[in-house]
Amino acid sequence: MAVINRDPRTAPHGTRNDAVLAAALLAVAACLALFTDEGRRPDAAGWTLLVAAHIPIVWRRRHPLLVLAAVVVLVGPYHALDNNHAAPGPASYVALYTLAVTGRPLRTLLTGVAVLTFSVSIMLTVDAHQAVELLRISGWVVAILFAGVDVRYYRQYVAAIVERAERAERTREEEARRRVAEERLRVARDLHDLLAHSITLIGVQTSVAAHVLTADPDRLDRATVAKALDDIAETCRSARGELRTTLEVLREQDAPDARGPLPGLHGLPDLVEAARLAGARAELSVDAGTVPPAVGAAYRIVQEALTNAVRHAGPEPTVRVEVRGERGALRLSVTDDGTGPDDPAATALVGTPGFGLVGMRERARSVGGTLDAGPRAGGAGGFAVTALLPTPTTPSAPAAPPMPATPTPERDG
Repeated sequence: MAVINRDPRTAPHGTRNDAVLAAALLAVAACLALFTDEGRRPDAAGWTLLVAAHIPIVWRRRHPLLVLAAVVVLVGPYHALDNNHAAPGPASYVALYTLAVTGRPLRTLLTGVAVLTFSVSIMLTVDAHQAVELLRISGWVVAILFAGVDVRYYRQYVAAIVERAERAERTREEEARRRVAEERLRVARDLHDLLAHSITLIGVQTSVAAHVLTADPDRLDRATVAKALDDIAETCRSARGELRTTLEVLREQDAPDARGPLPGLHGLPDLVEAARLAGARAELSVDAGTVPPAVGAAYRIVQEALTNAVRHAGPEPTVRVEVRGERGALRLSVTDDGTGPDDPAATALVGTPGFGLVGMRERARSVGGTLDAGPRAGGAGGFAVTALLPTPTTPSAPAAPPMPATPTPERDG
């Protein structure tokens, strides 16, 4: 089956195999010439033409049409000398089959007709009875040609199947690589949002504790220091839990169901409270029902926006978070009135490009939404992040009661 399925022009050791085939065909031709139709046993010229007709078979794979032409040119005089007419048959059939299996069908049929016409013409000049006999057995020639064409079509069919299978395998590999890249990007976004948010809050809370310790050592406010350290510990615990949840996806083979869902809208008050502990005057207003498909993206966008406000908006900025459910969509905005950090070191840090805005836009696009981020319009100062996240229509579920905007207490110390 491998020999049949393989294109003969691409077979290994083709010339060597064809040389062996030519020798075998010559042996068969010699047996036919010696033991059949003894009255027409070849003479010296006949044997020379018979042997010469088998030599082109060695190159039948490379030049099938030229080989057939050479065989016909040598066999024609052989028959014209009225030698044994059966002896050169096997070599002629092999040359015809090679042309049929490697050439186009129309060229094959035209060549077969031309060969039969030439052969009959030669035989008519020698013996009319032999010409009629050649016409009688011409069915074998037609059968060989059609067998070659059929094998050619079969090889093309097998090659098409193999090519489709290889293309499907490449497609599966590309899809697997794409999924791996998407998963790596998702994990990178989650880690960026989580670590940037947690480290920023820890840095601000540590600055508060350091300020209390150095501002007036004689009147140390131990309660404020203890509260700042407790806030740092709580932030570390929350970050550790979210980090464990995020990294569970990397161990799916051991724990396929360990990956938990992202916090939903119910997690927004905790984000706002963390921003307050970091020194921002944060307000939250939520008026939305159940919107599960966009919950993860909304939570991460608000988290990153609050982190940016705490880092870049300056001392004690006013930050307002609004989440409002619309028909088939969830609209959220995070605005602040910051003027930028006063500390030159912080200013340099702000100038360092990051991936926060890029990550927020990617998260919005991941659920088919849009996000805009930039300075507030109208010269009001500060920064605004607005996002529109589509949500599919769900069966009528009771809308959650709106969360009233809560006043922000002044920071202690």
